[in-house]
This record gives sequence, structure tokens and C-alpha cells, in this order.
Amino acid sequence: MKTIVIVGGGAAGLMAAISASGPGRKVILLERNEKVGKKLFITGKGRCNITNASDINTFFDHIPGSPRFMHSAFSKFSNKDIMNFFEERGVAVKTERGARVFPVSDKSSDVIRALLKTCQEKKVTIHYHCLVNDLLIDEEEKRVTGVSCRDGRSFQADAVVLACGGMSYPSTGSDGKGYALARKAGHRIIEPSPSLVPFECREKWVSDLMGLSLKNVEIQLKEKKKLLYKGFGEMLFTHFGVSGPLILTASTRLGRTDFSKAPLRLIIDFKPALDEEKVQARLLREFDTYRNKNISNVLDRLLPGKLTPCFLEYIGLDPGKKVRDISRKERNHIADALKNFELHITGTRSFNEAIITRGGVDVRQIDPSSMESRLISQLYFAGEMMNVDAETGGYNLQIAWSSGYSAGISCAK
Repeated sequence: MKTIVIVGGGAAGLMAAISASGPGRKVILLERNEKVGKKLFITGKGRCNITNASDINTFFDHIPGSPRFMHSAFSKFSNKDIMNFFEERGVAVKTERGARVFPVSDKSSDVIRALLKTCQEKKVTIHYHCLVNDLLIDEEEKRVTGVSCRDGRSFQADAVVLACGGMSYPSTGSDGKGYALARKAGHRIIEPSPSLVPFECREKWVSDLMGLSLKNVEIQLKEKKKLLYKGFGEMLFTHFGVSGPLILTASTRLGRTDFSKAPLRLIIDFKPALDEEKVQARLLREFDTYRNKNISNVLDRLLPGKLTPCFLEYIGLDPGKKVRDISRKERNHIADALKNFELHITGTRSFNEAIITRGGVDVRQIDPSSMESRLISQLYFAGEMMNVDAETGGYNLQIAWSSGYSAGISCAK
């Protein structure tokens, strides 16, 4: 009987346990919490964005961190496979805007229930309140032999899968403890940092816009003159800066940004459907029609009313100034600001607000075809604790499903 220990009961760990189980194998899943899937429960705002239905090329375009590493795992267990997995277990799925896939019920609990039921059917043994704090390694053979837990329990194993998560949402158990286990086994840890995370802004007046959502805008994120990200969609102002889908996606392009040297520039185009010439023409029409009104009244026709006072402050115009008194230079300034409204990003929010973690175990020390460590035999990795991450939209969960499945079937051989 081959004994396989899975450390972590999130998406990757549950899938690893399911794929590793079978005749002649004893699978033990160790979960530090009182139940499995705590982070899975809150994904997609509780609806669980299971995966993304895009084709494979589009899929990998949305994985800025180590996309090639995932090719083999994805070929073994793709987005179509995970959709079929849940459909076969009574969890109907639907595809929404952006090819995002959700359960029809909009309940992440249905997803967790299906995974847990499958584990029970596969006779996976789950131990709760079990925090693994050490790997047992045969140093002579460079092979893992088991794990020990903080409460004194130990588990001998023929193979171990580490699926401990990253550092985002630490209240769910993802507090970086898995990195210590990997580091002890000799693995290099790429410094973890928050990703899919809101930005903090230097401009204090953004707090006046808290709650304002902008749709159909285009943003550019620049480090000096270098373009880090350009995208179209929706963003949100907060009391500390900016958030929303566009901003979260932009955060995946930060790399090792040192905000202490200089803030990044976030440039917002409020009218991406109009080029500069058309924006000027639109302004001229509005100015001709409402020449006796205050400039604030005219801008309310072009921008959300809540944004107008900040916009006027940004360009240095008196809200009470009559349109007929606006000079050509001031009109040009308005047009430019509508297309190039600039904010300064001074940092990101913490891991408490990050959806995922960038960084983790260096994937160059992991065999992409099996998820096995290149340093310690029979030690496998899965999910967010590896240095591979993606944009929002179901891509990160697919990384968890695919890597977990690959690790499970590999260590079961």
C-alpha cells in the first residue's frame, strides 16, 4: 500500500487528493483549519469563479508569471476537464462575461461539497486542525519520508504534496507556512508579494470619490516611460486609491516594483472610444450649446457628477467659470485631461486584500511534467505556493486544479 500525504485542503490540495487516490494507495489530506476550502469559499465573492472557458492560447496570455511552466499540467487537466468534473457531480456550470465560469447556483459551497464528497467516495482520509511544521527527509537519499505536525502527530509517507497556498487572505490559513517547509528542503523562494490587489494613490482627494465606479475606461500603468500594462474595462475609486477589475489585472504586471524610488503613473482615458480630435469636436459642440452655463454643468454631461469637482481641481479651473469665458488653452487642457488623467501609485494594499500571491517556490526547481521537486524525490508542489500566477477571471483557480491533478496522478505512479 502506497501512502500519499497531501498538505493543504484548498483547491489544489483537494484535487491532488482526488487524482492520487485509487487501488493500492492510501491518501491522507492534512488541513490546518476546521474545514477544507476556506479560501475557495470566498472566491468570486462567494460565487466561485471555477475557471475560464477561453481557448488555450488566450488562457496562457492571461498568465504573466511562468505560463510555459503550466503547459504540461494543463494538457493533463484543462479548463474543459474541470467543467466536466463538476457537471458529472451535479454542479451545473455557466459561462459569463469574459468567459468566466461559475456554478449555476452561484454558490461556492456547492463546489466544495462536490470536492469533499468525491474525496469521501475515493476514501481519502482527512485530518483537521493539523498544522504541518516539518518535512521528514532522508538526507542521504534526498527523498521525503513524511511530515510532522505541531501537535506532535507525524505521518510516514511514500510521497508528499505541498499545497499550502500563498500569503493572501491569511485568515483562511494561507499565511506562508508552506514556504518554510519548501525552504527547509532546499528550495529557493521568490519573494512573495500581493497580487490581484488594489493600489494606493498619492492624491488624497481620491477619497472624495470613494465608491465611484467607472465603466468602459482605458488605463495605462507606467514606470517612468515604460508601459507595464494597458487595458480596457471597469475600475473603482476607494478611500485609499483605486481598485476594480482593471486595477487588479494591472497589479499582476508590477514585478519587483520599488515604490520608494518613484511612484508609478496611472493614466486614465475617460473617452477611449473617441480620439483626441473627436474629443475636441465634442467639447466644441457642448460649449456652443451651453456657452452661458458654468463649466461644471457641461462637464457633468461628459463625466459622472461625483468626478467633476476633482476633475476641475486637477486641471485648475473654477467650477463657476462660464463656458463662454473658457480660453482655447483651457479647452485643450480639458480635452487632454479627458484622455490622459494621471494618478500616482505609491504602493499596493496588503496580503489581507490581495486575491493571490505573486512569488513562492521557484518553478525552475519543479518538474513541470509531474510537479515533483528537482531537489527532493517524491516531494511535489501544487497551487499558489509556486511562483506562477495569473490575472483575474478564473485563471488562478485553473492553475490550482491543473497543478493539483498533475501532482496527484504523478505521485500515485
